[in-house]
Amino acid sequence: MKLVFCGTPAFAVPALKAVLSAGHTVELVVSQPDRPSGRGMQTIPTPVKQAAIEAGLSVVQPTKIKNNPEFQSQLEAIRPDAIIVVAYGRIIPRWMLDLPPLGNINVHASLLPKYRGAAPIQWAVANGEPVTGVTTMRIDEGLDTGDMLLQREMAIAPDQTAADLFPLLSAMGSALLIETLDGLAAGTIQPGKQDESQASHAPILTRDDGRVDFHRTAWQIYNRWRGFYPWPGAHTELNDKKITFHRVAVTEHFERAATSGSLLIEGSHLFAACGDNTWLEILELQLEGRRRMMTSEFLRGSTLKTGDRLG
Repeated sequence: MKLVFCGTPAFAVPALKAVLSAGHTVELVVSQPDRPSGRGMQTIPTPVKQAAIEAGLSVVQPTKIKNNPEFQSQLEAIRPDAIIVVAYGRIIPRWMLDLPPLGNINVHASLLPKYRGAAPIQWAVANGEPVTGVTTMRIDEGLDTGDMLLQREMAIAPDQTAADLFPLLSAMGSALLIETLDGLAAGTIQPGKQDESQASHAPILTRDDGRVDFHRTAWQIYNRWRGFYPWPGAHTELNDKKITFHRVAVTEHFERAATSGSLLIEGSHLFAACGDNTWLEILELQLEGRRRMMTSEFLRGSTLKTGDRLG
């Protein structure tokens, strides 16, 4: 097929490489503009742009696509069979939806209609889902509401973080994209409507999503830590200073009632009381202004005592 590929982050790179390996022609790669990043705030190419340049592909990075006559003329001249959209990060306008005969095909990292939106992997883990997956779909003018093409499931292990799942779902989505293109070419895929009654949303993450609410159970806090690792992570306050939890675990070896957020110290172990008389062990942390360290090391130089509170 003759394709246009739209994508920006590292998650989309395997899909671009898979399309090329399958023998399709990518006439143009569309990525978001390069932005400053890192401590030095240096402007670096997006991961998709880097991969496209290495493959010798043409790349454009329009600041807007809805009302952009030059960009529209460029795509109309290509006359692609399909436009592939993988984590591009922009709403696809009507004129792009209407352009290719096979439509705009998206790889979405959830089992639609669940977890529509910008952060499906993170919210699936944060909500303690045992299963996730990827869905290929035809984009329409709604938010991830288009007709589904193919879908694959993947189990989520109890100790997996969202960061662990990103490369796995990226690889699964890449393979499913090629299967989808083959099925569309052969006419063997029957698009299916999404069940709106089962829809849920996965909004873009904010820093406040990482704030620990100790009224939640230890398992809920642990799952949110897994889902929001490495950003926005899990953080709270200790004596008016921000404290970040880098590793936590649910402990079930004792039951004792305590006020939510209260601390319990047993030797080199630190526990926080959570909702429903559950307890969270804090294994690795970082206090504002200090380096990341194991909790046992932190306690050796701390005046913290049982009964002190977080939050």
